[in-house]
Amino acid sequence: MLDAAFKALAQMFSPPFRKILLKSAGMALLLIIVAAIGLHRVLAWFAEGGQAWLQTTLGLTTTTPLTILSWVISIAAALGIVAGSIFLMPAVTGLLASFFADDVAEQVERRHYPGDPPGHALPIFPAALQGLKTAMLAILVYLVALPSLLLAGIGVVIFFLATAFLLSREYFELAAMRFNSPADARKLRKANQSTVMIAGLFLAAFVSIPILNLATPLFGTAFMVHVYKRLAGRPTSRPLLEGERAS
Repeated sequence: MLDAAFKALAQMFSPPFRKILLKSAGMALLLIIVAAIGLHRVLAWFAEGGQAWLQTTLGLTTTTPLTILSWVISIAAALGIVAGSIFLMPAVTGLLASFFADDVAEQVERRHYPGDPPGHALPIFPAALQGLKTAMLAILVYLVALPSLLLAGIGVVIFFLATAFLLSREYFELAAMRFNSPADARKLRKANQSTVMIAGLFLAAFVSIPILNLATPLFGTAFMVHVYKRLAGRPTSRPLLEGERAS
């Protein structure tokens, strides 16, 4: 696992990866700003007037649950767009990974596995759908886990584990689907759930680092290609030296 992480980090500084990084980081910044502003406004609306609207619509006779929820959301809204950006980063990078996974995976396979059969690029629609599903699931899970932030350290652990689970699922299946059908990729992930989850801890740590986390689609994809190769039993070929080309 550490070897896979080091290989992924080392290749991020290569010229082909730098080109992908510029595109990925630019799109991530734009999406995060737009999404964070939207999230902030929704939270602010609920904190100011949404509680009364929900109480009337749902016909609740007690305001205690909604009062507590409103209090939690008021705190979240007060944290502003910066906090929203941190909150949304895993979802945004997961969505972007579906668009850049093939470019990154091809570079990893060409350099580290030149003797293996190359993977097949994912059709744009299934790849985008995979990324969108992960992004929506991430937002849903984080909203459910939001009240846990009031529990100090426990809340941080819950968010970290949720991020590890979501990102490991996304990036491993993207890597596996280059060689398998979506159904077989899911089966392989479930059959190696503990290993994939441990790999997700690396991704959760990476996405927690400000600025550097803009490169999560590159690191996550490259990292999971190495993890997939080991779990799938693919032979590991000698990495190409500088100046060499794969046949």
